[in-house]
Amino acid sequence: MKIYRIFLPFIFLFILSVGCKSEPKEKEIDYYASPLFIDVQMQALFEDSKTFVDLVPKDSYYALNKKYEKEKQKENFDLKAFVTENFGDKSSATLTFATDTTNTMYEHISSIWVKLTRGPDSIIPYSSRISLPYEYVVPGGRFKEIYYWDSYFTIEGLLVDNQENIARNMVDNFAYLIDTLGFIPNGTRNYYLSRSQPPFFTLMASALARKDSMILVEYLPRIEKEYDFWMAGKDLIEEQYKANKYVVKVGDDSFLNRYWDSSVTPRPESYKEDYHLAADLATEKEKTDLYVNLRAGATSGWDFSSRWFAEDNSFESTNTANLLPVDLNCLLYFMEKQIAKGYSLKGNEQSELQYSEMALKRKELIQNTFWDEDAQFFMDYEFKTKSNTDEYTLAATFPLFFNLASKEQAEAVKEKLISDFLKDGGLLTTLKKTGQQWDAPNGWAPLQWMAVHGLLNYGYEEDALEIMKRWLAINERVYRNTGKMMEKYNVEDTSLLSGGGEYETQDGFGWTNGVALGFKALKERMETREQILETVNP
Repeated sequence: MKIYRIFLPFIFLFILSVGCKSEPKEKEIDYYASPLFIDVQMQALFEDSKTFVDLVPKDSYYALNKKYEKEKQKENFDLKAFVTENFGDKSSATLTFATDTTNTMYEHISSIWVKLTRGPDSIIPYSSRISLPYEYVVPGGRFKEIYYWDSYFTIEGLLVDNQENIARNMVDNFAYLIDTLGFIPNGTRNYYLSRSQPPFFTLMASALARKDSMILVEYLPRIEKEYDFWMAGKDLIEEQYKANKYVVKVGDDSFLNRYWDSSVTPRPESYKEDYHLAADLATEKEKTDLYVNLRAGATSGWDFSSRWFAEDNSFESTNTANLLPVDLNCLLYFMEKQIAKGYSLKGNEQSELQYSEMALKRKELIQNTFWDEDAQFFMDYEFKTKSNTDEYTLAATFPLFFNLASKEQAEAVKEKLISDFLKDGGLLTTLKKTGQQWDAPNGWAPLQWMAVHGLLNYGYEEDALEIMKRWLAINERVYRNTGKMMEKYNVEDTSLLSGGGEYETQDGFGWTNGVALGFKALKERMETREQILETVNP
């Protein structure tokens, strides 16, 4: 059975390669730059720009564009009718739930895993979806495919809920993507192939390895391959504070990482929004630079936030690709540590030492680069100006999560979280209100998770417990009132739902479900331990 599981992804890849129709090379086109695609997106035939990119063409991109060029010359041509005739929706419908609110929120979560589960995928010619060989859980709402960093938090919830098989399947799907694509894209759509997302694959594998450490060894080649993807091109950088792909040179032989995207056009899934945002810029280079920075913001998962703005309240000043983000570099540190651990388990002392030294070097760089002594907080770093930004964000909790902070630093971060970030419903994402969804007054499940576990690493149990209680309380209140688990929450005014961003707040919702189950289990363990201690030491 194990041998079958190892070879199944490669059998699946072979079927994929022979099962999809393709046009001769002379007829290949860039569909996302084609007249048909641009006209549909710019005329806003659909309220959500993602709707069109997820529809399935009934013929090749080349054939449909050729047909479009001919048809649109006709009098009374109707673009909406053309799209209806030539595209179909073969994905699952946007998820809606008829919720029985007599069930607890946690019973509801356990019951909807099956509704959020997809796969194994069949091959659909011309679809933007990247097919996967194993079952997986989608976030919900408009997100009908698997998303990268979302899935770690979903997996943590699945493991709490004794859903080990599908948790393992999800990790194996990501391993398949690394094997076949060389990296894990933002999500399993072909319009995401120019970028990744925060690299949580190592955390996923490590979560599975909590029961069996040798599972880490099994995934080690994929972890190392993903690490090489994030570090690719570093040897080509000649000058300090210059960048190549995801890497920035910060010393003679020292490198940190940034969020980046290899494409320089508006994002297909947000084409008209990106185009209009850049419309008032004076030159094509300025527009191209903005598209790169918007795409880099999407790579970060924080799309979008004042964290990335070069100017206050200026979305068009998004500057993501010129920043060294503290969270990303903590994730790369963890990859280095776990690769070293994997080699230790294999008995390869030379490789263990190599990656241990790389991790130690990055730890020193993280301390020297991101700790702002004046702010007493971990801040992102603008490598063009060689200075920290002034944006206080929950990314500062990542050094605590990965045990990279000193005791004094952790104390200072904790004080700021409790005094400024903590509201009735949990932690704010940033301290600024810009209308962007990754800013105040919104709170997001994955960042509550990183903050709580970071505080626990340094012994701040009372504060961590308070954050969990407030977060679960707002989850439960919204569930009682709506029957839904939401993508994000307004933690400042708990009588309101969250808002802001490029699309409406979504329900489902994978990572909120996972974090809720994880927090419930953790909170119960902590409270039980307190009760035992009170009994022993009255």
